Amino acid sequence: MNNFTHHEGALVLFSGGQDSTTCLAWALSRYQRVETIGFDYGQRHAIELSMRPDLLAGMRTLSPQWQERLGEDHMIDLSLISQLSSTAMTEDIAIEMQENGLPNTFVPGRNLMFMTVAATLAYRRGLTVLVGGMCETDFSGYPDCRDDTMKALQVALNLGMATRLKLETPLMWINKAQTWLLAEQLGGSALVETIRADTHTCYLGERGQLHPWGHGCGSCPACTLRARGYEQYRNGEFSINPAA
Repeated sequence: MNNFTHHEGALVLFSGGQDSTTCLAWALSRYQRVETIGFDYGQRHAIELSMRPDLLAGMRTLSPQWQERLGEDHMIDLSLISQLSSTAMTEDIAIEMQENGLPNTFVPGRNLMFMTVAATLAYRRGLTVLVGGMCETDFSGYPDCRDDTMKALQVALNLGMATRLKLETPLMWINKAQTWLLAEQLGGSALVETIRADTHTCYLGERGQLHPWGHGCGSCPACTLRARGYEQYRNGEFSINPAA
């Protein structure tokens, strides 16, 4: 685990999934004060929200440092999002591609709103870093997960609030196999097992059977990425070694 620590405080966008849990571990290894924020936007897979408290409690047990650094959790009602758009993430409809080339799991404006609300809370809480699990290596082409979007948003937020917030996206340039590896580097096999057994990624909200890679339907895009990444991780199939 990297013991180099920044004295700044960080707010992690924490959904209860694999990526956000890895990002939380990443922040806990770097910042002396870490808080979390989650959003209820009417998502189909809301099971991840019910799992968040136990998952946060479990993260505290993995390291005395993490226990000391992990602070308050904030749950925000953003049900407005589900009222504004009809997507496979908020309604019981089949997952498919749209005419614009994006899957209908894309929720327009979601990450933009998430980051704006998180920045507002960070302002009030005196936190100077926002950490999100956005990635444009293994992703579905969502435009609000791209590095250019996050850089532009950081500029806009700081101009609009006269702040110097940093938006950190530690997973931006790594794939799912490397994300599993990063978790191992940050918290050892205990963190890998916590992510495997206690996080939730499945778009359909399936919990049920515990597969080698975790819980889920096994067929939706999120499960497919997670399962393939775990297999590559277990087989040592990654091209770079992401720094922890």
